[in-house]
Amino acid sequence: MRVATGLLLGYAADRLLGDPRHFHPVAGFGRIAMALEAHTHAPSRVRGVVHVGALVGAATAAGMLADHLAGRVGDPGMGRDVGRVAITAVATWAVLGGRSLEREALTIQRQLAAGDLDAARRQVRNLVGRDPSRLSADEVARATVESVAENGADALVAPLWWGAVAGVPGLVAYRAINTLDAMIGHRSPRYREFGWAAARLDDVANWIPARLTVLSTAAATGSVAGVRRVLMTVARDAPAHPSPNAGPVEAAFAAALGVSLGGSNSYAGIVEDRGRLGDGPAVTVDDLGSAVRLERRIGLIALGVIVAARSAAARRVVSRRRARRAR
Repeated sequence: MRVATGLLLGYAADRLLGDPRHFHPVAGFGRIAMALEAHTHAPSRVRGVVHVGALVGAATAAGMLADHLAGRVGDPGMGRDVGRVAITAVATWAVLGGRSLEREALTIQRQLAAGDLDAARRQVRNLVGRDPSRLSADEVARATVESVAENGADALVAPLWWGAVAGVPGLVAYRAINTLDAMIGHRSPRYREFGWAAARLDDVANWIPARLTVLSTAAATGSVAGVRRVLMTVARDAPAHPSPNAGPVEAAFAAALGVSLGGSNSYAGIVEDRGRLGDGPAVTVDDLGSAVRLERRIGLIALGVIVAARSAAARRVVSRRRARRAR
């Protein structure tokens, strides 16, 4: 039960505090990755595999060491469990980004509501990789809603999933993978080959969490009709999106909100068509508050499912051990 308890406490810390404001471990990992890239970068997939393997391997080893050391704190039994609950909670807090994502979206909402489009364009750079310099207010709102959907899966559901699967090592390994994808996993001339491994590994790591996010989004509608609408929209529209994970998540989000997402976006001068996701009207500034509230419900539903599944698995393991001892 220590992992489930740690996930719950870490989630609560993220909701109350948001990201650590100083000495954020993810920011530190990013600086290390940039320093290593100066030595490993080349337009080569093999070099990219080595770069990603070294960084993810080091992060996983650090997570394993931290978990091991925490397990040695205190007296045998419950005392040591307290140490492992604590390190799981701290790691969960450090890798989750739900509260900070929400703050960014609400800041953009306030800027747009006040008519400060330039400020909103600058703020949205914290969330998206597209060029916002010529976006209208409604296009900035669409970019924000799409980021809330996609990054909600990446920064909330996926870390919880990998924490449940593999504890502290799973939490830090996933965050390393996702951070590297954000840094180098795009199709710019510099990273088209070097970043290939980061992008593909992130696709694999997010495949199950993205589908869990879709199901949580369907459940968040609160009705059978809503569930049906979300699942049908995902089946119909997600294949048009170039990402195997963002497509289903954004299509589900669009259906749950009753809006349309997707369209053409410009990334460093490269225009990418993401298809039309959903049947509703285009996103407006008024939809940002609804998007944030939907993301909160999705996070709570996914947390409940993940923690319940982890707790059930832990109880089965304990029961099997007791059965073996009784023989």
